[in-house]
Formats: sequence, structure tokens, C-alpha cells
Amino acid sequence: MAWKTLDEMELAGKVVLTRVDINVPVKNGTVTDDTRIQRILPTLRDILAAGGKPVLLAHFGRPKGERVAEMSLSVVRPALEAALGRPVKFAEDCIGGPAKKAVAALEEGDVLLLENTRFHAGETKNDGAFVAALAALGDIYCNDAFSAAHRAHGSTEGIARLLPSCAGRLMQAELSALEAALGQPERPVMAVVGGAKVSTKLDLLGNLVEKVDHLVIGGGMANTFLAAQGINVGKSLAEHDLADTANEILTKAEAAGCEIILPSDVVVAREFAANAENEVTAADACPVDAMILDAGPASVDRIIATMENAKTLIWNGPLGAFEIEPFDKATNAAAAKAAELSEAGRLISVAGGGDTVAALNKAHAADRFTYISTAGGAFLEWMEGKELPGVAALSA
Repeated sequence: MAWKTLDEMELAGKVVLTRVDINVPVKNGTVTDDTRIQRILPTLRDILAAGGKPVLLAHFGRPKGERVAEMSLSVVRPALEAALGRPVKFAEDCIGGPAKKAVAALEEGDVLLLENTRFHAGETKNDGAFVAALAALGDIYCNDAFSAAHRAHGSTEGIARLLPSCAGRLMQAELSALEAALGQPERPVMAVVGGAKVSTKLDLLGNLVEKVDHLVIGGGMANTFLAAQGINVGKSLAEHDLADTANEILTKAEAAGCEIILPSDVVVAREFAANAENEVTAADACPVDAMILDAGPASVDRIIATMENAKTLIWNGPLGAFEIEPFDKATNAAAAKAAELSEAGRLISVAGGGDTVAALNKAHAADRFTYISTAGGAFLEWMEGKELPGVAALSA
């Protein structure tokens, strides 16, 4: 690992500027889901245990460089205090007088939350003066916001170039899991990629076919690939204008020795509704007035058989319209098998991005995967083979 961890830093008595992602959902002034807060607790506790003083840098919403009262991080403070089990001090700005005064008053054991970094236009512009003002507040920079690492912002990238820097525990866990999945994975490697549109995942598919041994394509994306091969998909969601692109990906996969697994049978219905009347047909026998809403049982059997021989699994997106029954069956069955193999120590499974976490939670499988990423865009960009500015800066 080119980047350092908290274990390699001398934290005692130091102000540790800690970039976190606590951009959590709020309703009527109350945090409704504190998952992201829970994920940063190991970092904060380890900094405190080592005698460091954590000062939290974070964004909240998209105020676009202006002070917007309803996007103040003060609304997150009570949930942060409850999760951490101690008071959290708050500064009404992230730079300047209020921030300097709050940092200067810190004693050992204190935690300080600075106001929304995006209240300053210099944050998203990665402006030098803004970054210098942030860096002047602390001794060490710790990035624990992998989910924001694909942004070259002041608090995610610029500051890492001015202070001794390291990855927090959540960042460390994310990077270690992704390295195990795509960097130097145990083979065979299998990827499951689902979702509505091929167009949103072209870079992802192009990168994966050169890195994995088996690639399962599901959801509406599979319909586009079936249609590209001249198969009638009825009224199914499909991007017919991407037929050439889909065939290019198939050709690229063949050249790379990557097996593409498309549905051999499908579940079709005449309406997109829960418990709609449905039937299983061969993938090339979808009625012209019907739509494909899930992979069929034979397709699921093939996916599971491939999974049983795999050593590493990367999962992004559902295999069907998982939001409504009974079109969640393929996703649920495949996810349950992945969870079972992971628990048995036979499979390293890493999942994240988009609807993935929701689908795996619905299948009661998420907590049994090896690692579930809470990052969306950053997880996908890593899978696409792109360099993440926030990670690269830690290695600089």
C-alpha cells in the first residue's frame, strides 16, 4: 500500500483534520439513517485513543458555495454525539476566525465538527487559498471519506498535498477490499453487473471484461445485449441504439477470455406491477406484447454454478426488477448463494454502488458479504479503472 494508515502516524497531541462523509438523510431536523455516521466511528475512536484531537471536515447537500441555513452540519451534530457517546463541539465555519478559535480551544478527548465545507466556493474549485486556510488548522490530515474520493475538492484532495496524510479506517477498509477484488484477486473472478441501462456502465463493462473470468449481465442491461444479437425482447426496457456497442463489448470479452453470461430464460409480464401475471420463457421467446422483468430459474442455476467455482465476486446492480415481487427472485437467489459461500470462507465478495446495497439488503444477504461499500460514484469509478483524486493524493 502506497498510502499510510492511522497506525503509521504519531497522533498524540496533534490536531487531526479528518475528512468524513456524514451527508446523511434528514427529515424534520432529525437524521433518519445514521449508517454513514456509524461507519466513521472506528476512525474517531482510534484517533482519540492515540491522544489525537479529531476535527471533522465534511459537506452536506449542495449549497454551491453559499451559506444555506438548512444545509448547516449543525443538524447532524446530535446524531453524531449519540453515536460517539460524547459531546461534539461545533464551529460555525470551516476556515477563518470561528474555526481557528474552536481548534485552539480543543483539549484531549474533544471532538470538533466544522461547518459545511461547501459553503465556500473554494471547496469544489480546490482553490489554493481555501485549501491553505483548511490546512492551517491542523497537524495531520486523515481521509475517511472514500465515497467522496472521486472528487478533486479542497477537503478531499488539495489538503492531502499540504499535510502529512493517511487513510482512516473506513477508507482503509474500502481500499483493501477493492484491491482484493480487482487489484490482485484470487481467481476465478466473477462479476455481476445489473441495472437498467448499458449507457451508464459502458466504462465499467469495458474495464471488467479485461479483469474478470466471468461477467454476468442482468436487469435491463441484459435486454440490450439480447436485442443486439437479434433477439426480440418485446416491450422490454432496452437501448436498441447501443447494439453496436454491446456487440463490441462481447467481442472484447471473447478476445480477453472473459465469459459473458446472459439470461437463457427470462420471466416476462404484460405490466410492470407487483404480482403481475407472469410466465417463464426462453430468452429468445419473449412475446411481442410482454416485457422481461427478471432472469429465469435456469439462468439463476447457471449463475449459482459459476459462483460455486469462483474465488472472488464483485457485485453491482440487481438481476431484475428487484423492487417488486415476484421479479426479485433471481437477485434474491443469487445474493443468498453469494452470502452463503462468503460465510463459508469459499468466496471473497465485494459489492456496492447504486441500487446494489438496497437489493442485497432486501435479499437479507448484505451483512454476510465480505465487504459492502457505502460509496456510490467512487465505487463505480474504481471499478471502471479510473484514478480517484482523493486516493491518489494520499499516495503522493
